Amino acid sequence: PLAIIQPKQEHVIPDKARELALAKYDLVQLWLKFKEENPPAKTANPTFVELYNTAQYAPEIYKKVGKIAIGSLYRWKQMLKGSEDYTKLIANYKYSNTLNFTSVLTDEEKQLLLKILLCPNAYSIGKAISMVKYVLQRQGVKNIPSDCTFRRFAEWFKIHNYDKWILARYGENALKDKVEPFLIRDASILEVGQVLVADGHRLNFQIINPFTGKPTRATLVGFLDWRSGALVGYEIMLEENTQCIASALRNAILNLGKVPDFVYQDNGKAFKAKYFNDSKNFDELGFGGLYSRLGIKPIFAKPYNARAKVIERFFLEFQESFEKMLPSYTGTSADKKPAYLKRNEKLHKEIHNNYIPTIQETMRMIDCWLEYRHSQPCSNEKDKTIAEVLNTVKKKKIDEKQLDDLMMATVIKSVGRNGIRFLKADYFDDVLYGFLEIK
Repeated sequence: PLAIIQPKQEHVIPDKARELALAKYDLVQLWLKFKEENPPAKTANPTFVELYNTAQYAPEIYKKVGKIAIGSLYRWKQMLKGSEDYTKLIANYKYSNTLNFTSVLTDEEKQLLLKILLCPNAYSIGKAISMVKYVLQRQGVKNIPSDCTFRRFAEWFKIHNYDKWILARYGENALKDKVEPFLIRDASILEVGQVLVADGHRLNFQIINPFTGKPTRATLVGFLDWRSGALVGYEIMLEENTQCIASALRNAILNLGKVPDFVYQDNGKAFKAKYFNDSKNFDELGFGGLYSRLGIKPIFAKPYNARAKVIERFFLEFQESFEKMLPSYTGTSADKKPAYLKRNEKLHKEIHNNYIPTIQETMRMIDCWLEYRHSQPCSNEKDKTIAEVLNTVKKKKIDEKQLDDLMMATVIKSVGRNGIRFLKADYFDDVLYGFLEIK
């Protein structure tokens, strides 16, 4: 169990308590001045209270003190006893410094409360307090502390042990997202085309499947230039696979006019296929893979770490300003579907435009949208647009035929009596006669 250690206390007045006491002191002075200027006190007192409680007479004081009654003013006046020492108006609590906490709770009561609060089921503080009080009653404990006492301790523990609070209640991912420090990457030191970020995105609208003629949701695989933020190459396929990724990479290289040094990409199965790395251990690069032949060094993102890929922000913008404009938009989840896809929405189904684009039409629309998107300011260079930054790329002569050859996959086949078998067909040549089949 977690040990609660109470070090030596130091009396320190919190800033919030100090500000409240100062506001009360100022309010008392305003009241006394108002009574002096508007006698008699019998009529001045209710007038002042009514005027103040409108929150217009002394708005800054009202924000800190709130509504009052005439009895509060007399009590505060009595506490001051004619002095100007505002500290006499500070609430009679035993305040301590931020590292220590004074509470009437016993160590057993604290441990019992924390045992419930530091639970993966994430009980609310109020529910945990009621459960603790019930257990103490069953144990025959007398003089059980009030709810406020338990709550002050719980909130203090949460503030000063936030890492333990998040880890115990919500897990390691929440600890990474909310507590642990993070790195800030400076994309301005990159050159245009030096690093491409790749990922696949399941489209949130339907297109026509060219093989079946039926509506389906396809996959867009894109390569984003990190420096400019421009989508320099993409491809649309029915499923994310190596052919789709290879085509998107080819388009990116041709559009950029250079081969990138690095490709920062997803950790998915298609991106880590042998076609790209030619290695069973994906932490090590082989020499026969596609990236090796192109002179590209691939870097894979950590699993379930989408925030590390800058292309995710692009896909969010793509969803909001492009996908939602299409009639075949299906929504990002079941609860965010458009009205025409929901049950009992007859009117929306009748007036809905049932147009569903083909792959070719979709690509033409995406190209038009990219013109708009690339005209927006670049996040890494505010005084230029994305297109202007992209145009600063240092292009090199690309041999398209050589690139096509490099994009072809290497497949090892065994030589048999009828040559080699590929795509359910036999390929034979006289030079293959006499070779031993090795399996």
